[in-house]
Amino acid sequence: MSAGPDDGTRTIRAGHRTVEIRRPGKVLFPGTAGAAEYTKGDLADYYRCVAPYLLPHLRGRPLMLERHPDGLDGPRFMQKNAPDHYPDWITRAEVPKEGGTVTHVVCDDTATLLHLADQACLTLHRWLSRTDRAGGPHHPDRLVFDLDPPGDDDFATVREAARWLRELLDELCLPCAPMTTGSRGLHLVVPLSGRQNFDEVRRFAHEVAEFAEAAHPDRLTTAARKAARGDRLYLDVQRNAYAQTAVAPYTVRALPGAPVATPLRWEQLDDPGLDARRWSLADAADQARTDPWAELPARGRALGPARRRLADLRG
Repeated sequence: MSAGPDDGTRTIRAGHRTVEIRRPGKVLFPGTAGAAEYTKGDLADYYRCVAPYLLPHLRGRPLMLERHPDGLDGPRFMQKNAPDHYPDWITRAEVPKEGGTVTHVVCDDTATLLHLADQACLTLHRWLSRTDRAGGPHHPDRLVFDLDPPGDDDFATVREAARWLRELLDELCLPCAPMTTGSRGLHLVVPLSGRQNFDEVRRFAHEVAEFAEAAHPDRLTTAARKAARGDRLYLDVQRNAYAQTAVAPYTVRALPGAPVATPLRWEQLDDPGLDARRWSLADAADQARTDPWAELPARGRALGPARRRLADLRG
C-alpha cells in the first residue's frame, strides 16, 4: 500500500489489480457525541479486511449500492445501474425489469469492493438470488425474516422474537442464522436450495410469520402499516420478492458511528448488552474471524417438506 496526502490518492493492491482510493482522508462519518469519525480510507481498509468473509455473501448477486459521496451529511444515492465509467473488469449482471432490463454491479472480488469504497458506497444491499446458479435471478437461495422492533430501545423484544422464530423453524427442519442489521433489529437468514421461485418463497414466509403471530398475538405482528402495529414487533417478509434486496452481512450502515450488519452465533443473543449496532467499522472484522455461521449447512433446503410440516402444525 502506498499513501499520499489526505486530499490525494492511496493505491491498494488487491490480487493482480491495483485500486486507487481518491481523497482517502475525506470524512464520511463525522464524529459526534458517542460516535467516532471515519474517513474514506478507513472504509476501504475495513472492506479489504473483511473481504474474505463478505465476498461469499456477495458473489453472483446483483447489488443495490447506497452511496454518500459527501458523507452522511450530504445527499444519498441508491444506485442500481452500473455506470459506464466503472472499470470493465467489474462483473455486471443484466436482469429483467418491467419494460426492459437493469445492469447491476456484482461484487466478486476484493478489487471491486475497494472500488466501491472509493465511490463512497457505504452499504451493499444484495439480492436474495444469484444470476450464476440454476434458476437464475427468479429463484432465491436465501429467505430473510426481518425482525423490526417497535422502538429503538426494544432489543430485548427482538431477542425474544428471534428465539420464538428459531424454535418454529427448527420444527420445520429449516436451519437459520441471526444477524444484527446495524440499524434497529435482526435478520434471520434461511439458506434455500433455489428450487422455488420468489412467489413460492414469499408465500411460505408469510405463512410462517402469520403462524408465529397467531402464537404470540400480543407481541408479534405482520401488519405492514405502522399505525396497526402498536407496541408489537413487526415480522417483515417483504424482502422475499424479485428485485428486492437485504443488507449484506458485514456491510457498513449509513449511520453515525458506522455500525455494521453482523452475523451472530445463537448464544450471543444471551448477552444483555447486545443491540443492533453492537459492532462497527472499528471492530466487526474481529467478529467475522470467529465465523459465527459455521454451523449453517453448506447446502440450502427445499421448501416442500417444510410446507408440509407447517400444514401439520396448523392442523
